[in-house]
Amino acid sequence: MGATAIIPCANCQRLQEQLDAQKAQLDAFAERMATLEAQLAAARKDSSTSSKPPSSDIVKPPKPELPAGQDKRHIGGQPGHPKHERTLIPPEQLTMPPHDYVPEICPDCGHGLRPAGDDVRVVQQIEIAEMPILIEEHRSHPGWCPHCCKVHYGVLPDGVERGGLVGPRLTTLIAYLKGFCHASYATIRKFLRDVVQVHLSRSFLFKVITKVSAALEQPYQELLQTLPGEPILNVDETGHKRNRDRMWTWCFRASLYTLFKIDPTRSGDVLIEVLGREFDGVLGCDCFSAYRRYMRECGVTLQFCLAHLIRDVKFLTTLADKEQVAYGERLREALRRLFGVIHRREQLDKVTFQGQLQAARAEVLRCGRAGVPAGRHSQNLAKRLAKYGESYFEFVTTPGVEPTNNLAEQAIRFVVIDRLITQGTRSEKGDRWCERIWTVIASCAQQGRSVFDYLYRAVVAYFHNEKVPSLLPNDG
Repeated sequence: MGATAIIPCANCQRLQEQLDAQKAQLDAFAERMATLEAQLAAARKDSSTSSKPPSSDIVKPPKPELPAGQDKRHIGGQPGHPKHERTLIPPEQLTMPPHDYVPEICPDCGHGLRPAGDDVRVVQQIEIAEMPILIEEHRSHPGWCPHCCKVHYGVLPDGVERGGLVGPRLTTLIAYLKGFCHASYATIRKFLRDVVQVHLSRSFLFKVITKVSAALEQPYQELLQTLPGEPILNVDETGHKRNRDRMWTWCFRASLYTLFKIDPTRSGDVLIEVLGREFDGVLGCDCFSAYRRYMRECGVTLQFCLAHLIRDVKFLTTLADKEQVAYGERLREALRRLFGVIHRREQLDKVTFQGQLQAARAEVLRCGRAGVPAGRHSQNLAKRLAKYGESYFEFVTTPGVEPTNNLAEQAIRFVVIDRLITQGTRSEKGDRWCERIWTVIASCAQQGRSVFDYLYRAVVAYFHNEKVPSLLPNDG
């Protein structure tokens, strides 16, 4: 009897060991599946769930269906859109008297025609001259001094002496093509040869660009010195190549101008160098470590980009972990209510708007810190909100601060386009040229000024050894 009672216990122990082994295997499979799902979710990140640019979305999502009753929008002018016609060029700008064409014979029956009133049909035509250049020759005659036993030449005007072969307007055109139009030296050379009928080598074009870069140094340095005193700045950075070396283009956008700086590093040292340790304004930026270090070491007030936070929250809703999805949905709904308040700004009085904004902010922070699941992505986001949550809502208490960093990101798009076309720079002089011309282009766009006109005035002043016009709107 004793021997027969031991057999079932041995079977139970064997079965238990099998169950334990199977459970351990299932746990390993579950852990492996969770890891693979997280990797898959990370691989599926696009511009809507991360900071990746829209161009990285190889497969675009299908367009949403139109609401019921709404017709598909066709290309071209839309029904009900007011007609726009080009206004005529004023008479004082015409380069020659108008040409009048008076009909005398009826083209249908051959009878003579009488004047039919003053309703004249006007067609204006703009054309470029066949030889759109002026060529001048300046001669400096020698004079012999019997006392010094030297030959002295007549003094040329400053504009001629400093400008050399290419005058200020053609110099400006070359700089405009190179900087604003992203044209290469070879393309500019062909354009000048075929259209302007001027033959210049690529090395000479480089010398012309060097002169324009020198002309822009003074206004660029003026903006660089003005930056630390700005009350609100938006900052962003993007990669840049100088030959094969990794560089970084920093964008500092103020309310009335934008400054670019190319630097070998992406660290907070650039911020300390440009803005100093005593910067007393508000810095709009993303949550990159350089900005966090700048805040930590120098006590600077930051406004982290809410758009980046929204993308991170949206990414949580794409995960396979249901708890992380639920956490992301709660945060996303709280952010929706926050932006709903922002969009109703014009409909609310100041006190009511501020109260609702404060309440919406508190709700976002509460949802971010409460009920956080154990998933890595949720934990990281919750820790960030716990440590830097207030920096996402500086705009609530500081008028003029934007909740997102869109201003700097929009300004830096021009640089990204130029980088794709030119593949970066090749020397220290190239870096200085790019940061100065990009600064001119972005600042003139902010102020509604003509880039060509400013460059021309800067070149003329430089050629005549005069002060170059400022890029600050009140001084230029």
